[in-house]
Amino acid sequence: MRSGVIAKKVGMTRVFTDAGEHVPVTVLKVDNCQVVAHRTMEKNGYTALQVGVGTAKVKNVSKAERGRFAAAEVEPKKRLAEFRVDPQHVIPVGAEITADHFVVGQFVDVTGVTTGKGFAGGMKRWNFGGLRASHGVSISHRSIGSTGGRQDPGKTFKNKKMPGHLGSERVTTQNLRVVQTDVERGLILVQGAVPGVAGGWIMVRDAVKRALPKDAPVPGAFRERGNGEAAAAIEGEERA
Repeated sequence: MRSGVIAKKVGMTRVFTDAGEHVPVTVLKVDNCQVVAHRTMEKNGYTALQVGVGTAKVKNVSKAERGRFAAAEVEPKKRLAEFRVDPQHVIPVGAEITADHFVVGQFVDVTGVTTGKGFAGGMKRWNFGGLRASHGVSISHRSIGSTGGRQDPGKTFKNKKMPGHLGSERVTTQNLRVVQTDVERGLILVQGAVPGVAGGWIMVRDAVKRALPKDAPVPGAFRERGNGEAAAAIEGEERA
């Protein structure tokens, strides 16, 4: 299990294949995504990497958090996330994970917060059919109808689908294929739609339901602290 990355959703576009077919893609930008801390089995009971992205204003960071970033010699980050990893796939603190961490053709799982749409009715929120357009129905064409019986059961059951708040919830979309990567600009193009608005933070990790490609860098593709060139640390280089 490798680490994931935090990317910013830029928007959607399309790319063309050699056969002339267009593929709709979502553009994700990985910019200065660094490893901030380690979680170890001895100290925390599990192995994980804490990854940060973006630049936060110092006045918006607590004193304790500033101390943690200073100890790691990393500038304060706007967004933090943890990714569980195998003990042999730990990336050094301060290393910057690059866009070629994922290879073309592999499948990834993406997690984001969906677009908030406020209070919505049953037709928009749950795809209800609504009432009839005629035959005695007036004013309440988009209502949801009955929510419970009269004497039996005499109540509305819990979890009944009703009008309410729609969107602004954490959603994971699985098995999106990586179409292209651009290391210089830090771009990852994945096929299909990604939850969230343009400018939102997206967590990208290896798909749990698909095998990791053999040419994927292990423990990952990253730049060491103070090294301008990307170092793809590949486990067992003799296997090439």
